[in-house]
Amino acid sequence: MKKLILVLTLFAITQIWAQQERAITTALPFLNISSDARAAGLGDMGVATSADVYSQQWNPAKYAFTDQKVGIAVGYTPFLESIVNDIGLLSANFYNKINDQSAFAFGLRFFSLGDIVLRQSIDDLGTTVSPSEFSIDGSYALKLSPTFSMSVGGRFISSNLRLQTGTQDSQAATGFAVDVSGFYRSREIAYNSFDGRWRAGFNVSNLGGKIQYDEGGQENFLPTNLRFGAGFDFILDQDNILALHTEFNKLLVPTPRDFTGDGLITSEDNDIYQDIGFLSGAFESFGDAPDGFSEELQEVTWALGAEYKYQEAFMLRAGYFNESPEKGARQFATLGAGFRFKAIQVDLSYLFSTSQVRSPLENTLRFSLAFNLGQEYLND
Repeated sequence: MKKLILVLTLFAITQIWAQQERAITTALPFLNISSDARAAGLGDMGVATSADVYSQQWNPAKYAFTDQKVGIAVGYTPFLESIVNDIGLLSANFYNKINDQSAFAFGLRFFSLGDIVLRQSIDDLGTTVSPSEFSIDGSYALKLSPTFSMSVGGRFISSNLRLQTGTQDSQAATGFAVDVSGFYRSREIAYNSFDGRWRAGFNVSNLGGKIQYDEGGQENFLPTNLRFGAGFDFILDQDNILALHTEFNKLLVPTPRDFTGDGLITSEDNDIYQDIGFLSGAFESFGDAPDGFSEELQEVTWALGAEYKYQEAFMLRAGYFNESPEKGARQFATLGAGFRFKAIQVDLSYLFSTSQVRSPLENTLRFSLAFNLGQEYLND
């Protein structure tokens, strides 16, 4: 039981740390964890990076620009590795190009909190439970022009975090969400001393109704996100490519605030907050911060990343992620590497915090394994 409390506390640590009690928290925070080592090595970004098999989480529209017909990948992220050894996020992805213009993909994420022993007394042998959460999703991507594609996707989510007792039903909370994304990739452009390629993308993800753990109890917003970003490839020669990326993310969830005007956020304010629908909340999130535009900017996280490729066989990556101290204070740097031999690619990443709020992924080595198979597409 203590382990479950520890994990949930660390998931909510941004709210505890944030000032003015206006940090935004949601249900299912595991959906925001980077599930692949490539994106993790770039500062948790992927909406406008080059297309790969991991695009399902970041921007499924990129699948229309993949270079090979079929891709399969698995990844594992240990969680709180310095404290426990049985908590982690397992992911799997699959895509298949129907033709040069379109592709479909599926993804699975499974977050396990390991085994927890529940005891009624010190002499009780206890009952072992295994709380977990998972999501299953699918997407379809289509090129609308030689340089632009869009995708739509759907997601089923299950959160089984309630612990069974003699008087309580432990049925999992479930929900559905949709994604809409777009991706732009320019043709290769010749500059004075190098060639280049521009990329840009956006993704509205996890847009869906609230999730509820107890019948008649509190409803919780899904982590609906608006990601948008851009990138540029410096194609130095046929063997060397340097890609620079930037990405911004806005959580499309309303800001907790003092609705009654008494100077405090009370249970009455929380009741009013609960009455906000998920769709109206998404639109309100662009202008509901009590301190106006300056606070709205604080709710936008940003990241920078760079990736160097040599002969598409060896990759080095670095990134930085920043969140306002008033909205969670997640700030960390990342390093990563990738190795590709024929159809197999292995990616690794490492994270270290740069703020007083320590990441649960601090000093954790993450890895992903991908297989790229079948017919090659030029996409030029």
